[in-house]
Amino acid sequence: MRIPTLGSDPHLADVFRAFPETVRPLLEYHDLLLRGPSPLTVGERELIAAYVSGLNACDFCSGAHQIIAEAAGIDAAVFQELLDDVDTAPVSEALKPVFHYVRTLTLSPARTTDTQTQAIRDAGWDDRAIHDAVAVCGLFNLMNRLVEGMGVKSSEAVRSSQKQRNQTVSSTQYRDFGKMLGIE
Repeated sequence: MRIPTLGSDPHLADVFRAFPETVRPLLEYHDLLLRGPSPLTVGERELIAAYVSGLNACDFCSGAHQIIAEAAGIDAAVFQELLDDVDTAPVSEALKPVFHYVRTLTLSPARTTDTQTQAIRDAGWDDRAIHDAVAVCGLFNLMNRLVEGMGVKSSEAVRSSQKQRNQTVSSTQYRDFGKMLGIE
């Protein structure tokens, strides 16, 4: 048991309820970054979140954001294929340099290069898209460590709840989850 006050099988909701003062700004940032204006669609940003979480083997976040990305129109087959090989994954050619970059940024951040960011620009993305991809990557590296470090695990019951809550992404805000928990 990592944090005895959270119990032996904590859910992310338990962590959020225990530390609400840090959750409010975190959920607001999720909403701004993942639902706000961006050259990347909501589905693409959620796909980046699921991908980063998959690279980190964070089953809870990978599964949750795969569910949300699917609700935003991303095909379920994409996730494992991206983890297996970005170059052959069924994503647009414009997104492939973005995924190569966030892979490097996740697994060995000091090895990112100007050549990688130029490849993203050459694929048609602007600096805002690069920022948003990097910020989603950074946010989910943080969230993966928070979830794993606090002992939060996924299960079929958790996945079912996540699917029910995220059936329509257009109306889903992360702060709504906080409100549901009594964190406003």
